[in-house]
Amino acid sequence: MFGKNDKLKVGVIGAGVLGKHHTRLYNENPDVELIGVYDVAENAAKEVAGLYGVQAFDSQFSLAEKCDALTVAVPATLHYSTAMPLIEMKKHLLMEKPLAATVEEARTLVAAAEKAGIVFAVGHVERFNAAMDFLQKNSSNTLFIEAHRLAKYPPRRPGLHRRGTEVGVVLDLMIHDLDLVLTMVDSPVEKIDAVGMPVLSKTEDIANVRLKFSNGAVANVTASRVSNEPMRKFRVFQTDSYISMDYAKSSGRIVKKSFLGVGTKNVSLCEKNALASEIADFVDAVRSAKNNGVTKLPKVPGHAGLRALELASAITEEIKRYNGKYGLYQLNK
Repeated sequence: MFGKNDKLKVGVIGAGVLGKHHTRLYNENPDVELIGVYDVAENAAKEVAGLYGVQAFDSQFSLAEKCDALTVAVPATLHYSTAMPLIEMKKHLLMEKPLAATVEEARTLVAAAEKAGIVFAVGHVERFNAAMDFLQKNSSNTLFIEAHRLAKYPPRRPGLHRRGTEVGVVLDLMIHDLDLVLTMVDSPVEKIDAVGMPVLSKTEDIANVRLKFSNGAVANVTASRVSNEPMRKFRVFQTDSYISMDYAKSSGRIVKKSFLGVGTKNVSLCEKNALASEIADFVDAVRSAKNNGVTKLPKVPGHAGLRALELASAITEEIKRYNGKYGLYQLNK
């Protein structure tokens, strides 16, 4: 039996950039016993495991056998093949985003996790950002959202593809903001107008989409992974106010209408580690499930990750259709 004071046994599959962060933060969590790390690159696993005095396992299965829960932080194209056996072992999982490389794979994973009765969380880390905490509390009457997520092209990795480029920028970066938009606008998407182009990879590196919702709300979302200057900004226009948030800096501004006119207020949001909060939320959900025998939904459950992926995939298909219609850049299937 799992007691209230017992530590949750966790492991990390994938020793890349994100896997390293998950390993470090699990190691710092007082409710967790970090068991070990696995990666197909044996040296990478040994390096990360050595930093925290844990074992580098020779297979994901030998690691999983000793764990209650695991993070899956491998390339998106490997999410399905990595996660399905773990779900069959009924291990609780925190999947890095995107949930899978295709909608079909994601649907299968979500259905299997539900059948297995496990906690199945997706790593849409911006949901845990202090700026988003504020925006969600002020999400009523949203009319228009504008989001910009710009990043530099990922650095080279000897013998590996550049991080994230196994998929296009819509699934790599834009999906973060799509998840935030869907969280704030509780209405079906009615129309998608999207454009995108490759620059340095074989899929789109820059993309823009205009989304129209059935309740009349509109969102304009831009993502790039070939920008000189990083940017992560989210602007919301509501019936009585305008909210501008820089959720990289946890700061923003509110312009609000009142009976005295228009007032402006600068918002200084408390800094917090969004990934640490995400992991704490996952750990809490798993502990609750093990203590009470009832699966508690994490803040970003599998079906939310699927919803964001479905929209991201629809946008990617619209980019391909648009480019084909006008004889523009052809993206890889």
